[in-house]
Amino acid sequence: MPSPSEERRPASQQGMRRQNLSVVLGTVAEYGPLSRADVAARTGLTRAAVSSLVVALHRSALVVELGPAPSGRVGRPGNALVLSTQGPAGLGLEVGVEHLAACVVDLTGQIRAQARVAAANRGRPAAEALAELAVLADGVVQQAVALGLRPAGAVLAVPGLVDSASGVVVRAANLGWRDLRLPESLLGLRLEAENEANLGALAELWKGGPGDFVHVSAEAGIGAALVVGGRLFRGARGFAGELGHVPVHPEGPVCACGARGCLEQYAGEEAVLAAAGLPDASGDWVALLAKRAVEGAAPVREALDQAGSALGTALAGAVNLVDPEAVVLGGAYAELGEWLLPSMRRELAARVTVRPWDTDALSVSTLGRGGPLLGAALVTVRRILDDPSTVGA
Repeated sequence: MPSPSEERRPASQQGMRRQNLSVVLGTVAEYGPLSRADVAARTGLTRAAVSSLVVALHRSALVVELGPAPSGRVGRPGNALVLSTQGPAGLGLEVGVEHLAACVVDLTGQIRAQARVAAANRGRPAAEALAELAVLADGVVQQAVALGLRPAGAVLAVPGLVDSASGVVVRAANLGWRDLRLPESLLGLRLEAENEANLGALAELWKGGPGDFVHVSAEAGIGAALVVGGRLFRGARGFAGELGHVPVHPEGPVCACGARGCLEQYAGEEAVLAAAGLPDASGDWVALLAKRAVEGAAPVREALDQAGSALGTALAGAVNLVDPEAVVLGGAYAELGEWLLPSMRRELAARVTVRPWDTDALSVSTLGRGGPLLGAALVTVRRILDDPSTVGA
């Protein structure tokens, strides 16, 4: 532990420069296009300091200069600074139960290259799935490089529990993975893993979502993530958000986790398909359910209504516990929101007791099933924006 005198010691020049680089880049990211004078006015830094920092950011391909920026001031306007759409970028990867995906995102948060393929990954050896993913990712990276982008990190979205300290995939039941230590790198990039629900929530936050919300999503299983004060709440080991194993009927059927009456037994993929009379359905189950629901199939609509009721019951407990600003429905659920929302709203209105429930506080994510993959790529982008020195600025 540092001594009191050490704690009072001023930051080093290098530390100050790193912080100022972040301030300038963050200001351009949030408010650009801006001239150097505009950046100085917003940050409180001198124009000379801003100019020096901009040179470093430009050298690292983090910002570019456009034409003159209108300022409303007398005198010659300065050139407008914006985030570069070439240079450092983020690589997002995803292993789902029935697919593999990869994308590259630039500093503005735009997807510039992506690919998704069907893949039967349930019970498949992890090494085999990751080898196929590497081939897919290589193609996406080559597309990005041709556009002038260079991925600076890779993050993998997985449908399971990831130990936030070690990066080990502790359990991904629907894949059959357990205590899996991933390769340290992929395509020469440092590789790390994160729970898909967490990444979906982060994508929602970084794309302009509320600062306090519960994000619930589904693929084969059901996951949730809690964002508090603009930060992801992970829990002691990074396992927060296992909404799928919250009991909604304590005496209900036995779940694969060993407990009874878990939410997944009523609103998970297999449960909904069985209730809809489609237990042997294969392929894109979400698209199938949506198609049948649009056609007016009564068993499908009833199954979705029941799933929505179970979701609302489980989420009411979460709302009562943490009092979030909003609840966001993402992942596969986003594409079924039309039929899930009515019963979810009924249960939330009836069961939320800490405050009068505002029906508008429950919304559907516009990111849909693309949220986790986008979030995975944005992790690297956000790190660069927070600390430009990580890419040599």
